[in-house]
Amino acid sequence: MMDPRYGLHDPSELFSPSLLIFPKLVQQNLRDMITLARGPARLRPHVKTHKMAEIVRMAEALGIRKHKCSTIAEAEMVAAAGGTDVLLAYPLVGPNLKRFALLVRGYRGTTFRATVDNPDSARDLSEAVQGLDRSVPVLLDLEIGMGRTGIAPGEAAAELYALLDRLPNLQPDGLHAYDGHIHDSDLATRRRAAQSGLESTLALYERLLKRGLPVPRLVVGGTPTFPIHTELDLPGVECSPGTIVLQDAGYRARYPDLAFTPAALLLTRVVSHPSPGRLCLDLGHKAVAADPAGPRARLLELEDARPVVHSEEHLVVETAQAETIPNGAHLLAIPTHICPSVALHRRAYVIEDGELAGQWEITARDRVLGI
Repeated sequence: MMDPRYGLHDPSELFSPSLLIFPKLVQQNLRDMITLARGPARLRPHVKTHKMAEIVRMAEALGIRKHKCSTIAEAEMVAAAGGTDVLLAYPLVGPNLKRFALLVRGYRGTTFRATVDNPDSARDLSEAVQGLDRSVPVLLDLEIGMGRTGIAPGEAAAELYALLDRLPNLQPDGLHAYDGHIHDSDLATRRRAAQSGLESTLALYERLLKRGLPVPRLVVGGTPTFPIHTELDLPGVECSPGTIVLQDAGYRARYPDLAFTPAALLLTRVVSHPSPGRLCLDLGHKAVAADPAGPRARLLELEDARPVVHSEEHLVVETAQAETIPNGAHLLAIPTHICPSVALHRRAYVIEDGELAGQWEITARDRVLGI
């Protein structure tokens, strides 16, 4: 049977494929995050998952005052929505250095934090924000196993942090340690995998404090290691889950300990019966993320559905129920990977108590907003 939380009284006027947001479920996920983190002050959720001003405002209303993002547009979206503390956890290069300075100038009520992982980037940032009437807080981005950005948490990292303390226009603001390479389903195994990164991060933290350098915050982890980092009892710990704000079928299956509820679904319709036992849906990979390689969405009420063809505008599945579902029938699907799926849509239908309650713009799907 269909989960009553996802009931649609009259979907006839809703376009497909489309993204549906269920605000009550989003709010419950945010509340559950706060409970797990042991307070909203220990949270810095990543907005890349949802990219929506309304969800930023929802988080702020619950006491979540700190946000993490990957793009200048996401940072601007948070500030425009009333967010007062934004960490841009992505290397600033090229024109984005100037854009970052414009953000700081343009949104006086928001503190923008940056990250660096090498001396040249630190000097470039210091020069780019010259002339501002306030220094920019900068976190050291650490490489603890992801192999993507960051500096290893050793002596070179300590020297770079000391450089942040000496450079004009910047102030050292803590450590950023993302362990997105950890994907073990079992929580105990995940905890063991996260241990080495945590130990090296905390060793650097102690080294910096002994040198008399301020380390006001430790921004750690993502969604899979969120329950592990919530156990840290250190001042300034900020956990950065993202996916579970909306949750998806992939994380729900892989991490049973993260019992959050999918709050963003996709509406699709049957457009053809190409052969017995098969349905063709309008849920191509322009509407649902083309990763992972396996099933990219779980169709509610069609648990036996098996994808056989997936292209830009079409998804063909095999199901024993194919002959009972007419052309034009609507189906709901939970994306396997919600973050890039959201970014494929310009706006989302907002569903409350089975009724269309409005639309929310996916504001930060664009790379450029006002700056």
